[in-house]
Amino acid sequence: MRPNPADDVWAFLTKPDWPTGVFWLLLAGSLATALAAAARRPEQRTPRHAAIWLLRLIVGVLWWQQSLWKIPPNYDGLVYWMNQMVQHAAIPAQGDLVARVVVPNIAVFGPLVYLTEVAIGVSLMLGLCSRLGALAGAAMAANLWLGLYSAPGEWPWTYFFLIVIQLLFLVDPPGRSLGADVLLLLRSRSRGLALAWVVG
Repeated sequence: MRPNPADDVWAFLTKPDWPTGVFWLLLAGSLATALAAAARRPEQRTPRHAAIWLLRLIVGVLWWQQSLWKIPPNYDGLVYWMNQMVQHAAIPAQGDLVARVVVPNIAVFGPLVYLTEVAIGVSLMLGLCSRLGALAGAAMAANLWLGLYSAPGEWPWTYFFLIVIQLLFLVDPPGRSLGADVLLLLRSRSRGLALAWVVG
């Protein structure tokens, strides 16, 4: 049968594996956070804030889903793409670094890549420290853009657009729309604390 978005989403949401349960908890957490923000901040109850929440959630799901094929200790796919970077990086020094440092030490770098992508996904899904999550996402996307710039079958604009999305989130943190950042900012202001850059 030919794949389609509806079937792919259903398969993702019902896959009988432990990450599926964690994903459902994150979805529930995102919704609960949005409802709490709307209850405490009436100005959050607008179509604009709801749309930003939904778009932030979707980008967070992208990062979460992409982390799933890198769950330790399975790094075969990651090593394959690292080797693609070695051969096709736009900047030769990046390919050399990956070949000489990253691939031989995949037992160290594999978990770091996995945990970074999980952290970005969780940050954006919950709207928690979303500016930091966006900064990490922009760095990861830039690494992919330059590393796979001339890889066969890859379209460099794909990664560049991901960089653009993350930079938009960096400039205007989406956690300020029905996210945990709204609740943290409210709490920090009431206590005279300054978390302005992190939570927006």
